[in-house]
Amino acid sequence: MDEQLLKYIQGEVSPQETEQVVRWIDACEENRRQYMALRRLYEISLWNNDAIQVKRRINPRRFGLSILKYAAILTIAFAGALFYLCTQKEEAKMQTLYVPSGQRAELILADGTKVWLNSHSTLRFPEHFTTDARTVELEGEGYFAVTYDEKAPFTVKTYRYDIRVLGTEFNVKAYPKDDTFETSLLNGSVAVQESGKPEIFKIKPNECLSYKEGALQISPINDLNYFHWREGLFCFNNESIGDLIEQLELYYDVTILIQREELANQRYSGKFRIKDGIEHVLKVLQLNHSFDYTINDEKNEIIIK
Repeated sequence: MDEQLLKYIQGEVSPQETEQVVRWIDACEENRRQYMALRRLYEISLWNNDAIQVKRRINPRRFGLSILKYAAILTIAFAGALFYLCTQKEEAKMQTLYVPSGQRAELILADGTKVWLNSHSTLRFPEHFTTDARTVELEGEGYFAVTYDEKAPFTVKTYRYDIRVLGTEFNVKAYPKDDTFETSLLNGSVAVQESGKPEIFKIKPNECLSYKEGALQISPINDLNYFHWREGLFCFNNESIGDLIEQLELYYDVTILIQREELANQRYSGKFRIKDGIEHVLKVLQLNHSFDYTINDEKNEIIIK
């Protein structure tokens, strides 16, 4: 598996192979540990070949490893401007960063753009960008603070739509498994376009563009607390338990079954730390809502009664 993991990290696997590797990583703690250790070794080997700074926050309680008990900061720089100019003409090699469920990651791309990745998300990005375009691929949720460059638009490709900007801050949520697409603009401007179609959608700061019922809809951003997931917080404001559970399923990659329909319709407001885990969230919810739950580790399933 080490050889296949390395190919995955280097972006040299097919979509089918990618799915197999992601499932293997999420299967158990030992697999996650092996993936994280190999990725760190690979990043160190890129010294003087990249312009990427990666900062990860790891939950030591989940991994149980001394090597992962602190935030790892890897600063990788080009050998010099001459090397950068020479490689600009070459086809950039793609890299893949996958964030396991219940975790998050932070990185700085070659152009200075900052990216935060939420749980169960994958970002593919080149070692360096060309002089006229900057393109990355996202599966999951990411927050982007894009460095302005009028000559090189920045594009985030998702499974359904592409988001194109020059320099701005925005959040993208695009999980193919749940057919979820949503982009929220904090400042600047974005243009959203479905691949192969001419129609372009533009939104203003503090607006959200989401795919619902087969069409794109624009709505105001009502609660900026949501974006605190970058600091490791889940924030919920008067959301139904059913909607909250759907988000927990995405972030922790677990199936949650609610056997009481009336509970799913009850509403909740509060904040949770991602690193505390899903059981902590359920125990806090139990303080305000009466229910019991059982965990089936073999099926990766939680049943709420």
